[in-house]
Amino acid sequence: MLDLIIRNVRLPDGRGPLDVAIRGAVVADIAPAIEAEAREDIDGRGQLLSPPFVDPHFHMDATLSLGLPRLNVSGTLLEGIALWGELKPLLTVEAVAARAMRYCDLAVSQGLLAIRSHVDVSTAPLVGVEALLEVRRKVAPYIDLQLVAFPQDGLFRAAEAEANLLRALDMGVDVVGGIPHFERTMAEGARSVTRLAEIAAERGLMLDLHCDESDDPMSRHIETLAHETTRLGLGERVVASHATAMHSYDNYYASKLVPLIAESGMNIVPNPLINITLQGRSDTYPRRRGLTRVQELRGAGVNVAFGQDCTMDPWYPLGSADMLEVAHMGVHAVPMTSREAMAWAFTSVTLNGARAMGLPDPTLRKGGPANMVLLQARDPIEAVRMKATRLAVIRSGKVLSRTAPRVATLDLPDRPDTLDPAAYAPVAEDG
Repeated sequence: MLDLIIRNVRLPDGRGPLDVAIRGAVVADIAPAIEAEAREDIDGRGQLLSPPFVDPHFHMDATLSLGLPRLNVSGTLLEGIALWGELKPLLTVEAVAARAMRYCDLAVSQGLLAIRSHVDVSTAPLVGVEALLEVRRKVAPYIDLQLVAFPQDGLFRAAEAEANLLRALDMGVDVVGGIPHFERTMAEGARSVTRLAEIAAERGLMLDLHCDESDDPMSRHIETLAHETTRLGLGERVVASHATAMHSYDNYYASKLVPLIAESGMNIVPNPLINITLQGRSDTYPRRRGLTRVQELRGAGVNVAFGQDCTMDPWYPLGSADMLEVAHMGVHAVPMTSREAMAWAFTSVTLNGARAMGLPDPTLRKGGPANMVLLQARDPIEAVRMKATRLAVIRSGKVLSRTAPRVATLDLPDRPDTLDPAAYAPVAEDG
C-alpha cells in the first residue's frame, strides 16, 4: 500500500500527464498511469507538480516588525538600517521567535520549504541568534532553515562584530556573513571580505555576503570576493547577495568582472522586490532599475537564484513569502520575457535556490525525497504569470497545506458560469 498518489500532473520539464507515487518520505514511482492503491489519492487535474520553493536570502530576525518603532519614511536602504538600529534594543528572544514562527507558517502555505536567513550579530546580546536557533529546531521537520551570522553594522565598523560573529558560529549558526560596502572605507571593506572568506575556509563553512548593495559604480567588493573564492577554493560555497552596484558599472569593467565571477564558481542572489524599490532612490531620470546583470551572469554560466529578502520590516512594507511573486518581479525588472527566460525565472526560485544554499538537488525523481508543491498552473511560465495558487504542499510525503483552487463565479449573459483564471489562453486568429 502506497501512502499517497498524485495523479494526472505535469512536471516542470514538460513531461505529463503523469502519476507520482509516494511511500513514506520517498517518491516511489513516476509513470503515466500507476495501477496501485494508496491511503490518499489527489487528482492533479493536469496541473503542475513542482519541487518546493526556495528562498536563499531573507532576514527573519526583522520580519513582520513593520512600524516598530516607526516607519521608514524615505524608503531608503540607509534609513532602514538606521531604523533597525533603533529597533534592536527593543527586541526580545520571545518576540523575534514568535514573528519568525508566524512567517514560517506563511512560508509553508506558499510552498516555501527552504530559507536562508541572515541574523544580525553586530551587537550583544545575540537576541536574534538565540531566537532563530530555537525556530530552526522547531521547524526542522518541515523547513530547511539556514542561518547566516550577519554583522549588519560592518565587521570592522562595529566594535564587537567579529567576536560576536565567531560566537554565533560557535552557537551553531551555519553560514559566515558580511557587508563590505558598509565598512568605513573601501579598503576596510576589501579587508573584511578577505577576513570573512578566511573564517569560512578555516571552519569549512559557507560564505554569503551582502555585496555591493549600492548604486555606487565604485563599490567593487564583488571583485575581491571572486578573487578570495578562487584563492581559497571555496567555489559554490560562496554567495554574493544583491550585487546591485553592477547595474552602475561601465560595460568594459563588467566584461572583465563577469568571467572572474564565473571562474570562481560562486553563486549570485539578486532580490528583485527589494532591489527595485531600495535602489535608484537618489536618481531623477533616467532611473536605474536596481538589479544586477542577471542575463550576463546567466550567459556566463553563473548560478543565479532570486531571493525574497524582506517581508513587512524596516526595509520593505510588503511581501508575502511568495517566491512566485519574486520571480514575477524579476521577469519585469531585469527585464526578460522570452519563453526560455520566463521558464528560467521559475527555476531560479526552485532548483537554483537549492544549489545556492548547498542543498541536494530537489528535482522530482523516482527514489528522491517526496517534497513537492501542486500548483494551479499548467507549466512554469503560467505559474509565474498567475502567481499560481498552491493547491497542496507536501514534505516527506505528508501534506502540510491545502488551498482551494482559485475559481471566479460569473454572472454574464451567454458566458460560462465559472472561470479558472489560470486556465485561459490567447485566442488563435482562427478562433
